[in-house]
Amino acid sequence: MTNFPKIYLASKSPRRRKLLSLFNFDLESFSVQTPEDLIPGELPADTVRRLAKEKLDEAVKLNKEGIIITADTVVVLNGKIIGKPLDEQDAFNILKLLSGNTHTVFTGFSLLNTINNKLVIEHVETDVTFRMLDDDEIWQYVKSGSPMDKAGAYGIQDDYGAVFVERLNGCYYNVVGLPLSKLYKSLKEII
Repeated sequence: MTNFPKIYLASKSPRRRKLLSLFNFDLESFSVQTPEDLIPGELPADTVRRLAKEKLDEAVKLNKEGIIITADTVVVLNGKIIGKPLDEQDAFNILKLLSGNTHTVFTGFSLLNTINNKLVIEHVETDVTFRMLDDDEIWQYVKSGSPMDKAGAYGIQDDYGAVFVERLNGCYYNVVGLPLSKLYKSLKEII
């Protein structure tokens, strides 16, 4: 495995931390506060890349030496971006919309090597198809609290959210929150 400098993950997502820990990097994580505003008419790929870069711009202010990683994920159904649910009713409504349909998960990420100033901004798309869900199982999942901090109101890696997914086309880890293969290739480009 390649020798990497210290890796800094600027994300509050425990899922992203867990994924990066698979690489056995010298890893430190922290969160940055940035508004995650949507711009009307902006394409989803552009949205996640822009939001990841805005998080990177904030993280750079902490003067870390090594590689800083930021990311942002959105779910898109019929051209409309679906973010994190506002409350339990919103989570139910989102899952009801996804039921029986195929949506696309977009994750954008930014990598900056602060030692040599090499920068990569990328995104990955994965299509996810849900089976038809009944109201009771949606409510059971919503009441577990799991959907509340996730784009699209579900986690494919969850104990129960996983059973909603009938099939996917693309990177599984992208749906979790970081497209590991593309991320790793990009890391190698900037060392």
